Amino acid sequence: MEQRGCGAWRERRQWVVFMVALVLFWSGASAQIRYSISEELKEGTVLGNIAKDLGIDLSTLKERGFRIVSGSNEPLFQLNQNDGILSVNRKIDREEVCERSSVCLINMKTVLENPLEIHYVSVEVLDVNDHSPSFPEKENRLEIYESALPGARFQLQAAVDPDGGQYSVEQYKLSHNDHFRLEVKDRGREGKIPVVNLLKPLDREAMKTHTLLLTAIDGGKPPRSGTVEIFIDVLDVNDNMPVFVKELYSVTLNENSPIGTTVVQVNATDLDEGSNAEVLYFFGKMVKNKIRKLFDVNTNTGEIVVKEVVDFELQDSYEIDIMASDKGSAPLTTDKSITVKIIDLNDNAPEIEVTSFSNAIPEDSRPGTTVALISVNDLDSGLNGKVICSLVEDIPFTLMPSLQDNMYSVVTKSSLDREKLSQYDLTIVAKDAGQPPLSSVKTISVVISDVNDNSPEFTLSSYTLYITENNDPGASVFYVSASDRDIDENALISYYILRDGGDENKWASFLNINSENGNILALKSFDFETLKTFQFQVVATDSGTPSLSSNVTINVFILDQNDNAPVILYPVSANGSTGGVEEIPRNMNAGHLVTKVRAYDADIGYNGWLLFSIQEVTDHSLFALDRYTGQIRTLRSFTETDETTHKLVILVKDNGNVSLSATATVIINVVEPKEAFAASDVKSAVKDEEENSVTFYLIITLGSVSALFIISIFVLIVMQCSNTPDDSSKYLQDVNYDGTLCHSIQYRSGDKRYMLVGPRMSIGSTIVPGSNGNTLVIPEHRRRASGEVRRYS
Repeated sequence: MEQRGCGAWRERRQWVVFMVALVLFWSGASAQIRYSISEELKEGTVLGNIAKDLGIDLSTLKERGFRIVSGSNEPLFQLNQNDGILSVNRKIDREEVCERSSVCLINMKTVLENPLEIHYVSVEVLDVNDHSPSFPEKENRLEIYESALPGARFQLQAAVDPDGGQYSVEQYKLSHNDHFRLEVKDRGREGKIPVVNLLKPLDREAMKTHTLLLTAIDGGKPPRSGTVEIFIDVLDVNDNMPVFVKELYSVTLNENSPIGTTVVQVNATDLDEGSNAEVLYFFGKMVKNKIRKLFDVNTNTGEIVVKEVVDFELQDSYEIDIMASDKGSAPLTTDKSITVKIIDLNDNAPEIEVTSFSNAIPEDSRPGTTVALISVNDLDSGLNGKVICSLVEDIPFTLMPSLQDNMYSVVTKSSLDREKLSQYDLTIVAKDAGQPPLSSVKTISVVISDVNDNSPEFTLSSYTLYITENNDPGASVFYVSASDRDIDENALISYYILRDGGDENKWASFLNINSENGNILALKSFDFETLKTFQFQVVATDSGTPSLSSNVTINVFILDQNDNAPVILYPVSANGSTGGVEEIPRNMNAGHLVTKVRAYDADIGYNGWLLFSIQEVTDHSLFALDRYTGQIRTLRSFTETDETTHKLVILVKDNGNVSLSATATVIINVVEPKEAFAASDVKSAVKDEEENSVTFYLIITLGSVSALFIISIFVLIVMQCSNTPDDSSKYLQDVNYDGTLCHSIQYRSGDKRYMLVGPRMSIGSTIVPGSNGNTLVIPEHRRRASGEVRRYS
């Protein structure tokens, strides 16, 4: 513990002695040298030999740790400890290091240790003309009024040159221009500022914009320069008065011209711009009130129009003074006189009066029906009072003259149809025989009232409806829609189902329809096994008097659901239970057919495809069951140790989404060959009788199902052929030779409808899940043409 304290005290004493010596040495052992270099020198350029310049022994440099003291991560200079040479470590940009200082001086410290020596080195970086003058913006824009006086001065933006001293901006030059010259202000440290001096007045009407090019030049050799475009926009001053386009305005005007008729339009232009060039038009101060009552001038357009009726018999000409004025702050004006000559005309136009008018006529009106009576009157006499009337448009109406002069009747000339056009605008033109002739026009509107002459129309010619069996009674299964081209009560449609009591419509009693919207409801739950297809008719009736109606046929197809469990056809015992007893000799070999389980499912398609499996067996090693045919065969030969009685419970299951099943029990008795032969005759007779019975029932069942199914398919094919004869589907039906029925089923996937046809099953055959090998796709256009819709209950 004492030794550690003594050691620490000695270290502190040595450190104090060292610091005192360092201070003494620092004051007496330091020197300073100075070098000058140009900026942008390459890396490795030699500035000088510090060791020689300081008189230091070169052999001791490395031992004494001769180095540069620098705080930056990447120093500007490097010192070679072997020879004391100072060189450039990286490229030096004077403008980056010293910015705008007039003298760029870099100070460094060099240190020698053991003994300690510190020397100061200063490096002056001399400027090189490596930058061109540049302006803050690529272009400069000035606005000067054309009223500016010569001698006006406008200061421009100065150029900037990062170089200093003689390499900074020394002078400016301006491109030649008759209106401007350049002056340069010298502001010392702020540099030189360019100023534009106006030499002579500007005229915006002669030149709107002056473009100058200002060039800044530095003092380098060779000099560098930069340019900027100066755009001087001359602002307008109201120094031009309006000038009329024409020297003389002389026009003619027909008497009795309609109010608002344009007499003449004067036009004056002003060379100024903006509000100084916008011209307004007024009557002259000396224009009389009589003229002001007859005519009016549009202040903005200079259009002189008729304000009141002008009559030639009162005055045949007028002199109108028009004044044009701009919108300047001190507006300038110009006057012009317009001569208007009035031309005498046949100045009384015919007058049309409707004396009797029926504004609405039924669309079933006969040709020749009178719509209106009109009378025409002209105050003129002679030919000027002779009037001819006509209808302008090509419409189912005509004018019929009456016995009385200037009286006409408007009558129908052809049949009308409100559904094509519900209103006609009749333009009647009355024209006199004067020179020039005058005419009058009158338009009357004739409304065509509706007659119930259109029957309701269904959207499709026939509909196809698919209903899944076991549907909920009272639920909506379909809807129909009809439209009527008539309107109001004649287009108000109600629906009902046709019930005529015939065999074809007997199933319609199980359906109901909403008379207002055509929504069809099923009143009972349908059974596919009882009814597979039927059709009925919906009648749409409007509310007209008398009412019109139309009907449409809806073909209904009941879709199967898996609602029937398999039925065991064999074995069936005498009391009707699903079970039987089989006897086989003990000496039978492997593969012997013991018996065959037969079953039937009233459903179709996947719902009627049956699979067989062993649910219970006394010995798994003796018997095997074919899952598709229901055949039971021996797997091996019997031995002395095998039981004589074996029980097999066979499970028969369909392929519905929720499968249904049935079981059959088979008792197999193993007997000695002699007993088997003795019982074989009896059994064969019994079995033949059973086989015949089973076959008979099977034939009846298959025949019934096939007949019903073929009838359904035939009806569907006939309907489809009637709609699209070029594309029809064939519905297949077959009977599996192994005792199971093969059916077809229709279903949807996305926007397509498919029909699946079950394959014939044989020993060893398999059903591949997801296979489409037996799938018929019903084309989309056939479904659209028939309006086919499948509904799920």
